[in-house]
Amino acid sequence: MNELREKWNRIYSLGEPGQQAPASVLTENAFLLPPHGTAIDLASGLGANAIFLAEHGLQTTAIDISSIAVEKLNAYARRRQLAIEAKQEAIGPALLSPLAFDVIVISRFLDRSLTDAIIEALKPGGLLFYQTFTRLKVNAEGPNNPAYLLNANELLTLFFPLRTVFYRDNAAIGDIRMGLRNEAQFVGQKT
Repeated sequence: MNELREKWNRIYSLGEPGQQAPASVLTENAFLLPPHGTAIDLASGLGANAIFLAEHGLQTTAIDISSIAVEKLNAYARRRQLAIEAKQEAIGPALLSPLAFDVIVISRFLDRSLTDAIIEALKPGGLLFYQTFTRLKVNAEGPNNPAYLLNANELLTLFFPLRTVFYRDNAAIGDIRMGLRNEAQFVGQKT
């Protein structure tokens, strides 16, 4: 765990909050967000998604293993008076309380053991915005370890109890120089 934390501390020491774009599954579907409520950004890094959520009126928790990312995000949120509380934690099922969030966002992170806890953590009507890497790649972007890569349609299978609001996986169809490649996107709603 310390080795993983140090890896991400090295990476996040090079950047600052506000320099990264939020996940496109979130920005392109922002009109689905509730006008207020609670949100969590899991594996938040420097908090691009958390910042976006807080700017859209949500009380936002950001969780990441990197203490450097958390410190930077908390300082950024204080300076800009954003409703973000960033916490340094290893992400596991016990971290998510049942019926706690109106919105959950996960981007470029995959831990299949969290599936049930994520679904349980959503309030009725709550939304999950998920975007991460797939096994079918058209270039070298993203991890190579299959444990961190989605199979075809896997987000639909993992989160089948949720009502599918939006799904995209362009795979290698058509002009592979265009569109979102190497990643799948999912928005689901708890009924």
